[in-house]
Amino acid sequence: ELLKGPLYYACTITLTTVIFWRTSPISIAVICNLCAGDGVADIAGRRFGRVKLPHNPDKSYAGSIAMFFAGFIASILFMCYFHLFGFVEQSWTMVAAFCVTSLAAAIVESLPVSTLLDDNLTTSIASALVGGLVFYYVGGGGGAGSGVGSSILATAAMVFAGSS
Repeated sequence: ELLKGPLYYACTITLTTVIFWRTSPISIAVICNLCAGDGVADIAGRRFGRVKLPHNPDKSYAGSIAMFFAGFIASILFMCYFHLFGFVEQSWTMVAAFCVTSLAAAIVESLPVSTLLDDNLTTSIASALVGGLVFYYVGGGGGAGSGVGSSILATAAMVFAGSS
């Protein structure tokens, strides 16, 4: 546990930064749900989590609710911050997309599979996949030429340019 959790945490932050960096709201969703959401869920679950979830007795309602709200609020705050620099758009559509992504991360974190696999891994994957779908659907991305596709292409071009 001491090795897997921090390793998945560091790998998730590094991979998200390399692939999405500043121009994709997916990066905001993944990092905020992992850092703020999962962190606050642990604290709230230990402190106030007397009532356990029926499908997973290792998790509590308090922790799951705290994860959703902390990830969601942190995502909105980061959206506002990155919007100041023109990296992402700021709209109610983006807020709704962050809400859906944070809800999906909280649901996945509450599942029993999160005790078999590390929840740092499962919540990050859920945030990236659901965020990718939701933000693609709503067209959120950021500045001109940003988004998942251009971020991946830019990363690939940078990697291959350095290898020639």
